[in-house]
Amino acid sequence: MHIIITDAWLARSRALHLSGIKLIGAGALASALLMLSAIATYHWVFLEGVRQGWPGFAPVARLVHQDQMNSQDAYMRANLDAMARRLGEMQARMVQLDSLGERVAGLAGLSPSEFKAKPGAGGALVGSRELSMEELMGALDRVDESSGSRVDWLTVVESRLFDQKIQRTMVPTEQPVAGVSAGSRFGFRIDPITGRSALHTGLDFPADPGTPILAAAGGVVVVQEYHLAYGNMVEVDHGNDLITRYAHASKVFVKKGDIVKRGQKIAEIGSTGRSTGPHLHFEVWVAGVPQDPQRFLAAGENVAAAQSPGPGPRKP
Repeated sequence: MHIIITDAWLARSRALHLSGIKLIGAGALASALLMLSAIATYHWVFLEGVRQGWPGFAPVARLVHQDQMNSQDAYMRANLDAMARRLGEMQARMVQLDSLGERVAGLAGLSPSEFKAKPGAGGALVGSRELSMEELMGALDRVDESSGSRVDWLTVVESRLFDQKIQRTMVPTEQPVAGVSAGSRFGFRIDPITGRSALHTGLDFPADPGTPILAAAGGVVVVQEYHLAYGNMVEVDHGNDLITRYAHASKVFVKKGDIVKRGQKIAEIGSTGRSTGPHLHFEVWVAGVPQDPQRFLAAGENVAAAQSPGPGPRKP
């Protein structure tokens, strides 16, 4: 396409040549400008008509507004339904947490009834009626409050279980010589050296020299010395005025001030001091008074038996 532009005053002319591509581009640009101007004009006329209250514009504005409200309401309802389902799942988990908390509280020696939530707290919202935002937020607040109380209670249970574990660790219930039964018991007996009746303040564990002597509980070594009667002797303080004594050792592997663990090898059996043969003389003292060590060792055996799995079902 050729376009010739002439100027009568200047007596000049100018020729423009438009190819097919340029014509298509110009047409597209003109169409876009026309559409934008039409949209802007419609938008301005519509808003101006609504603001000025022109006849026929108010019903159209109400329809548009209603469509927007319906769309927003549907979106909110879908979100509320999803949140309600999640709330139901959370409440089901809370029921499982209640059951677990009761069992754990019983193991800790606490009353399981104290773990139960107050009546009506965190109850499930069941029914065909749709939930409102206020109801949903209220239910979430109750679940949050209930979960907080359960966390506090489980913290108490954890602390109690930890204390019990420490106490078990510090009580001398571990056999000081593995696989060896006690020979001479606690109490009055005929002294093997003098032949006269005397109080035997501990248990004797006869074994070969060099057999490991194990700490009956965790504690701190407070005495490690040679004693005329006890020979190579070790005393371990377990706290609460509880002390264990290990005598007649041939070798000692700890010193005063060392921290020992339950079952740790602290010495080896020998026959040092006032002894007629290789053995361990084991004593337990509470508040300066000798106690029968068998009572403590028997308690440890009962706990071990209770924790060991029972026999499985017999095969046909």
